[in-house]
Amino acid sequence: MTQFSTITYPTPHADYSRYLDALSSGEIPRARELAKQLNITEGDLVACRQGVDTWAIKPPFQDVLAQLETVGEVMTITRNDEAVHETTGTYQTFSFMEKSGTGLVLSDDIDLRLFIAQWHSAYHVIENGRHSIQFFNANGLAVHKVYRTENTTAEKWDALISTFRDTTPAIPNFLPLDEQSPSADTTPEGFDHALFSQEWADLKDVHQYHGMLKRHGLSRTQALTQIGEQWATKLDKDSVANAITFAKECHCNIMVFVGNKGCIQIFSGEVNRLLIKGPWFNVLDPAFNLHLRVDLIADVWAIKRPSNDGIITSIEAFNSKGESILTLFGKRKPGNPELPLWSDIVERVINKQIPETQSALNSNASKEQK
Repeated sequence: MTQFSTITYPTPHADYSRYLDALSSGEIPRARELAKQLNITEGDLVACRQGVDTWAIKPPFQDVLAQLETVGEVMTITRNDEAVHETTGTYQTFSFMEKSGTGLVLSDDIDLRLFIAQWHSAYHVIENGRHSIQFFNANGLAVHKVYRTENTTAEKWDALISTFRDTTPAIPNFLPLDEQSPSADTTPEGFDHALFSQEWADLKDVHQYHGMLKRHGLSRTQALTQIGEQWATKLDKDSVANAITFAKECHCNIMVFVGNKGCIQIFSGEVNRLLIKGPWFNVLDPAFNLHLRVDLIADVWAIKRPSNDGIITSIEAFNSKGESILTLFGKRKPGNPELPLWSDIVERVINKQIPETQSALNSNASKEQK
């Protein structure tokens, strides 16, 4: 067992006693929900326990991520308020772009876009025997978590923690979150609709999309409201669950993107075990779990973008603030056209067709709630 260095801990956090009271009150919710219950950030919830079951990890965080490949199998979690995305595999082929402060992980099982310049602090956490490294942005939002599994090489994990554990940790000062978001029905002053429509039609790569929105000063939902039905179709709120269920029935390989301001996590492949439990729609496969709060979906759109590989179609869900919850694509690599099977699934969803197994899922969910 690796011996960790002697550490000087900061003055006990004011929220620690409130955290202990919450622990003794009964059933403990997920960390993000518990933080909301205590009216603090998830970063505060972790930081207030330093020296008890959490320990600060020192930057640069790209060096921490680069070392994760040595530990073998891990489970990664990236989430927002409405969706939780979990993948299990190895943290291989990490690369870091110094100029942009961004990182990539491109292994068969773990696929990440990491906006490390947005990260503020990190902690080694031990809860109920589970070890993790958790990363937070300046607002105290958990942007990415990496968990040790039964197949992780424990000695390598401990060595990584020993290398990066901060021996002079401080109480972080997380900033208030700016909750303002533009209305989907408005446009910025001077918006040129004709130019925007032409630029959309001229897209050559799906990765040009966000740059185009930035040039026109549009949020995602503003863009979809403005572009018209040739490129964007508004869908029912159950369309995400229906699309995933169709993909299971058709054995269609899909891509599932879930992100936040610090990270986007992607799964590519088939989905198999689906379960509805309360407000959660779940994918529960060995290497991929998705937990989606369908009741918190405000809008869903089917989006078509032109590219050099043909039309690329996605289904994207948004929350009440116009923030992206989740995006679905057919599995593809650059240079390849869209899977015809995925194109067909999107058309079925647009036409309000219901998957054959959806009624069984709903029936099982109703039985569990009784």
